[in-house]
Amino acid sequence: MSKLRTLLFSTLYPSSVRPNHGIFVETRLRELLKSGEVETRVVAPVPWFPSSSARFGEWGRLAATPHAERRNDIDVLHPRYVLPPVVGMNIAPWLLAWGARASVARLIRDGFDFDLIDAHYYYPDGVAAAMLARWFNKPFVVTARGTDLNLIPEYRIPRKLIVEAATQASASIGVCAALMDSLRALGIAPETTHVMRNGVDLVRFSPLNADDMRRQLNLPAGPLLLSVGHLIERKGHHIAIEALQHLPRVSLAIIGEGGERAALEKLVAQLGLAERVRLVGAIPNTELARWYSAADALILASSREGWANVLLESMACGTPVVATRIWGTPEVVQNENVGALVDRRDGAAFAEAIRLILAKQLDRQFIRRYAEGFSWQATTDAQLRLFEHIVARTPHADAQKVAA
Repeated sequence: MSKLRTLLFSTLYPSSVRPNHGIFVETRLRELLKSGEVETRVVAPVPWFPSSSARFGEWGRLAATPHAERRNDIDVLHPRYVLPPVVGMNIAPWLLAWGARASVARLIRDGFDFDLIDAHYYYPDGVAAAMLARWFNKPFVVTARGTDLNLIPEYRIPRKLIVEAATQASASIGVCAALMDSLRALGIAPETTHVMRNGVDLVRFSPLNADDMRRQLNLPAGPLLLSVGHLIERKGHHIAIEALQHLPRVSLAIIGEGGERAALEKLVAQLGLAERVRLVGAIPNTELARWYSAADALILASSREGWANVLLESMACGTPVVATRIWGTPEVVQNENVGALVDRRDGAAFAEAIRLILAKQLDRQFIRRYAEGFSWQATTDAQLRLFEHIVARTPHADAQKVAA
């Protein structure tokens, strides 16, 4: 029996230049490929920028992205698309689809005539995937991951395009039930929606000796909190900092990089917490287990999350979590013996929950066993069943001849 051929399409995919960008998309694909039943190519477009000079920061890094590379034995193409300021949000799907069109056509001409487009993130990626699916006469599915459905549909034009794409799609997948609830609320047929949660790599994220990790990482004595994610307001690192005002002798390490770094540094100085807060910067995903294992609790004070992978990563290392009760997070933290959910998103409320968690001294072995219930196998099996069903009921047709 021949393998199922899929084309993964998403701007949320890591590269040699941005190895942590969209790593959850790559991880799900790698787990799917372990089944041995799927063959995949990846088209992961990046915005065009004229210079790769470091002085342009993130835009320079984007420009430095190779046009083609092989990551973890997966062939990845990074075509460019133009993304103008101001009006970019409303026209991004068209620009994204046109930018990727030649690369997709070339894959087909070179012999990879895929069966299905596996798109990730509904806007603009999923909408662009709908266009590619029409041009190449292919079925497609879209996986929603968070702000693509819990924020972007608040804008009129993107909402209209999301609904059109979801109506055309063979299926929509949500990493949590809350995201599929929101899609159905937009009028999408329930039978086309599916929940396939992210899993956790139980080998990469496993408990390490806390004392050894603290010594290696040069961390202070006393309770240690960890906050992980891009340095953007939505991730709530500022709330984790503010919580320290109510938690004497507790330290905080923040892992991530982004536009809010200067604001966070200023807040730390204003609150007189320079001795207790460490902004670590971005680190490879492979290094996170050392930090989780060293910490007494992970703090996730986000305002929006689909399925927060850091929660599972932390728990897989035996570390309890304290998180905002929003969207898919209650689906991840379902047991009071692995952490706490906070209803009010402010420093005082988080401090109270943190204090209770630290006082409980939760069983880290139990937390690890809880995380073991979130392996990738169930999601891999569900993807295979869904993809095979879609391809089986799709009439065979040659791809349209599209000029590169």
